[in-house]
Amino acid sequence: MSQIDRRNFVKLTAAAGIGSMVYLPTGARAFSFSPNETVNAAIIGMNGRAQAHIQSIQSGQNIKVTHVCDVDEKILNARAESARKMLGYKVKKEKDFRKLLENKDIDAVFIATPEHWHAPMAIMAMQAGKHVYVEKPCSHNPRENELLVEAQKKYGLLCQMGNQQRSAVTSAQAVKEISEGIIGEVYFGKAWYSNTRGSIGRGKKVAVPGHLDWDLWQGPAPREDFRDNLHPYNWHWFKTWGTGEIHNNGTHEIDICRWALGVHLPKRVVSSGGRYHFKDDDWQFYDTQLATFEFDGDKAITWEGRSCNGLPHYGKGRGCTIHGTKGTILLDRENYILYDMQNNVIKHELEKDPGTSNDTKDTTGFDGLTVSHIQNFVNGIREGEALRSEIKDASISTMICHLGNISQDLQQSLDIDTSTGKVIDNKEAMGQWERQYEKGWELKV
Repeated sequence: MSQIDRRNFVKLTAAAGIGSMVYLPTGARAFSFSPNETVNAAIIGMNGRAQAHIQSIQSGQNIKVTHVCDVDEKILNARAESARKMLGYKVKKEKDFRKLLENKDIDAVFIATPEHWHAPMAIMAMQAGKHVYVEKPCSHNPRENELLVEAQKKYGLLCQMGNQQRSAVTSAQAVKEISEGIIGEVYFGKAWYSNTRGSIGRGKKVAVPGHLDWDLWQGPAPREDFRDNLHPYNWHWFKTWGTGEIHNNGTHEIDICRWALGVHLPKRVVSSGGRYHFKDDDWQFYDTQLATFEFDGDKAITWEGRSCNGLPHYGKGRGCTIHGTKGTILLDRENYILYDMQNNVIKHELEKDPGTSNDTKDTTGFDGLTVSHIQNFVNGIREGEALRSEIKDASISTMICHLGNISQDLQQSLDIDTSTGKVIDNKEAMGQWERQYEKGWELKV
């Protein structure tokens, strides 16, 4: 076994980019900083993933957290205090993110809110002149993908999605070596995620807690009554706000398969599964899902999601395998393992300092990959370094997940226009292309 030094990452990713798979943002205004200046950042949505953002920024260079924001006062106060202890200085608190966008001293925003907020908030931030780091998935529906890419192009700000395995040295090395033929012609990628989530029960309509601004929490989403089983985490499983496990976690491994295979949008999508493990609760998505994506060039990706039965593959709760005519590569956030056609391990590379990234039950997910991914974003702002998950490319992986959910919801095979991602000759499927917004919150670019 050997460890790959992170200093080699720029060289590896440049080679692993394979042409259009690494994007320089169109018209990005990324060179207004001098080498001695610090990027001032605000983090929005403080319950889970934001804690990894704070830790990563604390571990990084040339960036400072100046503000934290959350519509839940209890969470906001607790996270501001933990940020103070971690960072060694006091950060400012704000409940309404729109006030942060008015603040000229803030250079970048990190969005770790519920998913229905990701694209609207990112678009509003770029309109306000802020660079954006948005957690996956970057959108709640396919139309938001289009608007987000359009906004980045129009306003010329950097926008990076938080699929941090794109910053894994071992993954970049594998993609490079795959492009050089190490496992022959590649044709299939298998992505998986397994966990042991419990039932979320039947929610009861209750009074909104005094510390939560429920109206602002809902924001662009159509209004619903507050229930006692959705905040602060279980919104993931409600279609009004979340996008299910294929987005919540599958985005990561599907993205790595797509990167390794060198593919973009699929030509055909079919998904099977359902809510199998528990049937006595409000969970609206699928705890068991097997989605298949077929691409031009005789290539395919499958995603197996098991939210409530955590039996791993290869001893791993999450990961992917890339299959070719001369062998197979297993990739996760910690490893690159090369197998020959007789299933012998030929090479095993370990990611340096991966942290807790492969713990499928960890909703914070702090790891060395997040540190590197955020630093890449900072370097992009200050020095013009190419983003490893620029939104034009990242949105493709998000779109694939949307198509998987549409196929599963309709229980239909979908034929896809590979230039746009739109479903061909299927009005029912295209009826799910966009959502209804609360009046006054409609998206505009």
